[in-house]
Amino acid sequence: MPAKQDPIDLYFWPTPNGWKASVALEEMGLPYTLHLIDIGAGDQFKPEFLKLSPNNRMPAITDPDGPDGAPISLFESGAILQYLARKTGRFYGSTERDRIAVDQWLMWQMGGVGPMAGQAHHFLKYAPAMDPPQDLPYAKDRYRNEVARLYGVLDRQLARTEFAAGDFFSIADMAIWPWASLWEGQQQTLEDKPHLARWLDIVGARDGVIKGRALAAEKRRNIQDSRSAQNVLFKRP
Repeated sequence: MPAKQDPIDLYFWPTPNGWKASVALEEMGLPYTLHLIDIGAGDQFKPEFLKLSPNNRMPAITDPDGPDGAPISLFESGAILQYLARKTGRFYGSTERDRIAVDQWLMWQMGGVGPMAGQAHHFLKYAPAMDPPQDLPYAKDRYRNEVARLYGVLDRQLARTEFAAGDFFSIADMAIWPWASLWEGQQQTLEDKPHLARWLDIVGARDGVIKGRALAAEKRRNIQDSRSAQNVLFKRP
């Protein structure tokens, strides 16, 4: 029998980036201890968290059973997904070609969907609610349109394959789904993206995805309604 896995420490807040790590841990069946990092309250700037994540972003993890049996801490959601997939030997495909495909779609998410959808959320939802309001049509159009372009790329890929990197569920899907599942807040449509709509439903019905998405869901709040959270998230240098 394999050795018992000590719980991984998960530093988390229920956002799309946080869901990547929680979904992966649930999908992989790895035990973990939850540490909430309230980004609206500024927990990400506390010295103890910055030791784990110097970029003051969550998620982060600490694995007591790291390489050679020594503890290791990681920040950046993509790096966490790659580490956990290598650790468990799961959700990374079965061949080197599979892993190359997973890596390229994971990097596509990290460099494209995540940043662009995040900016779409900011300029479409949060900036107009700031004091004073920052309702910027150019920025809204730019990021709405770029997200639409990216989802078109994904829809065309999913016309050929069941999942993002091929005909197997992978960490690439775990990275993309949390952002793509919020397409309505990004003012997108699925009417012309049937393959994306299919994939969203299939991935969203997985037990691990459901559990990872539900983690601390009661803590989510509308940043539009919180001046203090806006000050922490948008005005701090």
